[in-house]
Order: sequence, then C-alpha cells, then structure tokens
Amino acid sequence: MDQDHHHHHHHPDNCPNSPETHSPRSPSSDTINVPTCCKCGAPTAFAAPPPSWSEGSPPPNYRPIRAPAINLPPNNNTQQAIILAPVPQAQKVPVVTPPFHFQTPSKRIQSPDDIRHFHDSDSGKNFLGFVVALSESIRGHKISDPCHQSSTIDTLLSILQTLIQWVDEIPPAQLASRYGNVAYRTWHARLVENSEALMLQFLPDDLQSSTIEIVPYFTDSFGNSSRIDFGTGHETNFAAWLYCLARMGVIKEEDYHAVVARVFVKYLDLMRKLQLVYSLEPAGSHGVWGLDDYHFMPFIFGSSQLIGHKYMKPKSIHNEDILENFSNEYLYLAGISFIRKVKKGPFSEHSPLLDDISGVPTWNKVNSGLLKMYKVEVLEKVPIMQHFLFGWLIRWE
Repeated sequence: MDQDHHHHHHHPDNCPNSPETHSPRSPSSDTINVPTCCKCGAPTAFAAPPPSWSEGSPPPNYRPIRAPAINLPPNNNTQQAIILAPVPQAQKVPVVTPPFHFQTPSKRIQSPDDIRHFHDSDSGKNFLGFVVALSESIRGHKISDPCHQSSTIDTLLSILQTLIQWVDEIPPAQLASRYGNVAYRTWHARLVENSEALMLQFLPDDLQSSTIEIVPYFTDSFGNSSRIDFGTGHETNFAAWLYCLARMGVIKEEDYHAVVARVFVKYLDLMRKLQLVYSLEPAGSHGVWGLDDYHFMPFIFGSSQLIGHKYMKPKSIHNEDILENFSNEYLYLAGISFIRKVKKGPFSEHSPLLDDISGVPTWNKVNSGLLKMYKVEVLEKVPIMQHFLFGWLIRWE
C-alpha cells in the first residue's frame, strides 16, 4: 500500500485549492451514498466533519510515529475490509481436560500469511469469540450492577490491587523526560519476579503446572519494560491471559460479567495509573489517526454496556454533564473522559475517529463496528501480532 502518499497528502500546505485538501474521510460516492462512520461503515446521523488539520499539519503533539494505519481515504483497503467484514460472533470456550500439556508459549506470526492462518484456525476464531462473549456479558449493565463474583474473581482483583499498590511503593524517578520514566522498569521487574507466585494464588493443584504457559501472557499485559510503552497488543495479551484461564475452566461463563465489570475495570485503573505515573509511551501509536493511544477494549465493552440505553446516544460523549456524572458507570464514557483529561485541544482534532463514531446513530452499530475494527486493526496487524504467543492453550494449528 502506498502509505507514504497517504501520509503526505494530509499536509497540503501550499495548494489550498488542490482537490486533495477536502476531507479524506468524507465517503466517496462510488462506494456508499449515505454519510458513514469512517471506520465501521455504519450510517451516521451526519457527515463526518472535515478534519480541522486539513489546512496544515496535524497538531504537533500527535504527529504519528509511522505513516498512519488508519483514517485513510474511503476507498482504502483497510476501511473496505472493515465495512465488508462479518460482525464477529460470540463463541463458547472449550475447556481442556487431562492429560495437560502446558508448554512455554512462543511467537509464530511473521507475515500477513501467518495472520490469515491464525484467523482461519479454531484458536483464532475462538479467541475473538471469547472477546465477543465478554462484550455481550456486560450488555445493558452499569459497572456497579450486582453480578456473580466467585472466589477466583476476588483473587484476580486482589492481584491487580497488589500491582496498583506497587506503583505507590515505586515513585517515578526525578527525570525531566516527557515519556518513559525508568522507575517503570523497577515496577515491571517486580511483576516478573512475583508473577508465578501470583498465579498460584488462584490455580487449583492440578493446574499449577500451567504457570509455564500463562505467566508470559500475564507479564506482557502491562507494557514493555525496555521501551517503557503500552498499547493494544499488551491489552490483547491481558485478554489472552483471561482466555487461557477460561480454557482451563478457572474462569467460567457465569464469571464473564464480573470479568468485565470487576477485573477488566480494575486492570484499566492500573493501566491508567501506570500511564500517568510512569509516562508510558503509546506503543506504535497511530497518533491522531487512531482510536486511542493505548486502549481498544474499553470502547468495545463500553459500547455494549450502552446498547438500548434510554437517553444516552453515541453523540452524548460531547455532553460534559453526562461525562461527569456517568463515567464511573460506563467504560466508553470513562475512556472519553480520560482522553479529554490527558490531551489538550479540540476533541475532534486529537481524536477524530472517536469524534466520527459519535455520529453513528445507535450503540449497537458502534459495538459491531468496533468488533470488526478490533479484528482488522489489532488482530490482523503484523506489527502487533508478531509478539503474540502460542502454546498448548492457544494453539498454532
């Protein structure tokens, strides 16, 4: 794909009348005739506004590290792939039975062919189906709604609480760098050192040998210690760790609601704290073209929570009162609030994609669009998935 061309035509400084200065996100007439969300292809209530950086460069703080992988013109392959893709469906997770063959997981993905192989495999389909099932479990529920909370869920929460406490015990180093505080490496080293013991807190005796396989997913869920960064690949590792627990029957289907409303919410608390305290760099950031610099799943789960809500619509993210009063109950609104807290300037400039999505008429369409987008933009991207691990629980088939 001619990425360089796309990268540069966002900066038409010298040719205000060139045809390329109009919004690269307005749908082209030959593909779709109604205004659509630039990512999920769902009809929107109004056409996407032209990006305010069309007269010059993107805001200087959010210049993408690489050519953008997102928000290219509407005839772009990626966007068409998302529009045409079927909506991923929930799947039951098959539970393993003895004899167990836990093994050290390893990287297997190096090329687009490997990506296709993964997505065509039972493992690939079932992992995505698990994410969809988690999304469905929280549908129509506030975070505070009562849910079945097993002793395993309680243990997972106390483990995450321990990790949060370590941040308080390991203050950031006094260095004037905008990104990447080296104290994070101390925190991460403590994580690696203790992770096996943490897993043994909830694993039954017959599954204790699984630590060889599940620890690598767990330690990779909270960012990279050499680069001091965090992104959607690390978040996907956290989902993979939860998936491994489901494969072993440690997490059951009746736990899914609590996995999202309790465990994932606590994980986000930890990640936002790590991001703020240690200034974690966004991993391979899409910059202004991405959904969010760090996270994807809160928007999947959060849009599911809001499906069928009486008065909160996708456009409600622009309402300060709603954000202030309901962010503690809805992951989507919490995600928007956090972005508005850490980024300066107009929302439509630093988060044009989330701004676009706010024009989609229903949460149902937002949710199915985001599920498709997660598959295409995260699970089908070699730079992200080349780090993904395969063992006995998530098999390379």
